[in-house]
Amino acid sequence: MRYSLLLISFLFLTFSCKGVRKSNQENISDNTGELIQAKPPATQRFGKEAFEKADNTIIRWLGMSGFLVNSRGTTFMIDPLLEGFDMPILIDFPITVSDVPRLDAILVTHSDNDHFSRPTCSGLKSVTKAFHSTHYVDSLMRNDGYGSFGHDIGGTFNIGNIKVTLTPADHMWQNAYPSEDKRLWRQEDCAGFWIETPDGIIWATGDSQLMPEHLEMPNPDAILFDFSDNEWHFTLEGAVKLANTYPDSYLILHHWGTVDAPDADVFNADPSVLDSLVVNPERIVLLAPGEPYVLRKIRQ
Repeated sequence: MRYSLLLISFLFLTFSCKGVRKSNQENISDNTGELIQAKPPATQRFGKEAFEKADNTIIRWLGMSGFLVNSRGTTFMIDPLLEGFDMPILIDFPITVSDVPRLDAILVTHSDNDHFSRPTCSGLKSVTKAFHSTHYVDSLMRNDGYGSFGHDIGGTFNIGNIKVTLTPADHMWQNAYPSEDKRLWRQEDCAGFWIETPDGIIWATGDSQLMPEHLEMPNPDAILFDFSDNEWHFTLEGAVKLANTYPDSYLILHHWGTVDAPDADVFNADPSVLDSLVVNPERIVLLAPGEPYVLRKIRQ
């Protein structure tokens, strides 16, 4: 069944994604000529109640690529950015750093400052038990005095009764723009996280170009879904191919609607294009920043 859907999706994408991109280019300005951006619903603020023991696993989008997960009282954030970004922001963040009471862990996919926010992580250091990332990001964290751990791609660690495995990512954009430090960036400097909770599997893919390995995973229950049409990310076509490889997985949208940069494709994904491209579009989860989403297992 999956392979039939994949074939249909591939043929559909061959014609549709190009048309969608053309349509987006024709509609990126309003009648005054001003560039416009897709924006999420109004922020739903939350406080310490979101960190208390729960009977399920609750996911909250923080904006950008950040998430808070509370799995039956075990709490962790993925790529949190809550303050100190160097570009203007369109949204109100749903919680301030000073209002976070505790975290069992923070997971960071890579070192870009919209994922590894040093101001945010520094502010959360005193309430976080452990930071986890790749070996390279761990070296940066250790220089800043974090209690951090670096892992190999394919390596695993636990947060309480939650098992986390690092999945591969390819986001070495820096090598195309050599800097004065002359560092050669490696594929293992970036990662995704395969997160096994009592209530289902969450896959945070991280920023990445589409890799064959991404299409060979078991079925996750929810994918933290980056669909920005950027060459150093999946691209829209690649993101849809990923989504349709796992046609029942819930797609929790992120990496859109947060940064005031209408001319930057990496921040300007538009959820309205997905309904006509994604198999089973009812599984698309468009959250307001801070809105709770209860993880549930998909049918197998």
